[in-house]
Amino acid sequence: MPIYEYKCEECGKRQAFLVLSGREVSLRCKLCGGTRLRRVVSRVRVALSEESRLERLADSARWGDMDENDPRSMARFMRKMGAEMGEDLGDDFQEMVDRMEAGELPEGEEDDEEL
Repeated sequence: MPIYEYKCEECGKRQAFLVLSGREVSLRCKLCGGTRLRRVVSRVRVALSEESRLERLADSARWGDMDENDPRSMARFMRKMGAEMGEDLGDDFQEMVDRMEAGELPEGEEDDEEL
């Protein structure tokens, strides 16, 4: 699929456009309407099957920096896991991970020292 990324020289926003070959193209920034866009190198995306994604999640070597006692470490792992699933896990998931990244325990969890 001929999808290319461009950076607007006026507002700096990067955005993707479908550009069919052999056609005259006049692109406008979707944010500011600017016409000075510069094509940039895009990252490569590889589509994985659900089975491949689950195998990657099961690989314990990918968990190397996870500390189950550190909410920030668990939040990083959960973000990786969410990205591997390739689905929107919803606002509740995002809110919980944001709180964990701030060093808070998820609701219902108690600190061992308080017990």
